Amino acid sequence: MIHKRILMVCLGNICRSPLAEGILKAKVDADFIYVDSAGTSAFHRGELPDSRSIEIAEKYNIDITEQRSRQFIAADFEIFDAIYVMDDSNKNNVLALAKNSDDRNKVKLILNETTPNQDLNVPDPYYDNGFENVYQMLNEACTHIANNI
Repeated sequence: MIHKRILMVCLGNICRSPLAEGILKAKVDADFIYVDSAGTSAFHRGELPDSRSIEIAEKYNIDITEQRSRQFIAADFEIFDAIYVMDDSNKNNVLALAKNSDDRNKVKLILNETTPNQDLNVPDPYYDNGFENVYQMLNEACTHIANNI
């Protein structure tokens, strides 16, 4: 029986949020915690995660090749208990679809798990190839999330 549903969100749902989904899934019991990911844009809808995200996940024995990009929709507020966004832009885009304070209260910057109230962004590794750095940031944040569920 699922006790908590967590959604990871980035821009295209091919780099950061698939990594965060895979990392957190590796740290929790899938019988009790459901983890998914989405992007604020539909540009990559239906695509596999970026090959560099797949490679860095595989380096740490995490398989994210079953994931497919999808766009965040307002109905996700009804499904998920917590929505972790990677940066301020993602946060603003998700909050624009919130209907009320309950929806807004579900949205959190993921790095606030490790650096509370600092509102730090997970850099998008798509152009600068910083996938190892992003993995390490997300791994630490997901450890905190898993430990606090």
